Amino acid sequence: MLLAVTNSIVGLHREHCGRGATRGRTIMQDDYLVCFLDDIYTKAERTLIDAGSFSAVLQSRAAFQSAMETRFSQSVEEITGRRVRAFLSQVRADPDVAVEAFWLEPETEALDRLD
Repeated sequence: MLLAVTNSIVGLHREHCGRGATRGRTIMQDDYLVCFLDDIYTKAERTLIDAGSFSAVLQSRAAFQSAMETRFSQSVEEITGRRVRAFLSQVRADPDVAVEAFWLEPETEALDRLD
């Protein structure tokens, strides 16, 4: 299941950014699921970062994450069978990493919905 989440998040990045992370890993504990992504930036973003314009990349990535929140959350919900209660995203330039974090409904609530 965790590999499916990683593949889905990387795939959504690839589909909508033109490139996905070269490495990813997802962990889950209780109601928390976190996807770690390495080597995330496009060539254009890397050019801006190298030119000292990380703030422009950060602003663009924040807008992208906001636009993609529903798709990311739907993907996680389909794979885990649990509703996403909250989504957070953060990127960093050095090292070139991102974190996609999902707070899931408690498992007991997910089971109650199935009854």
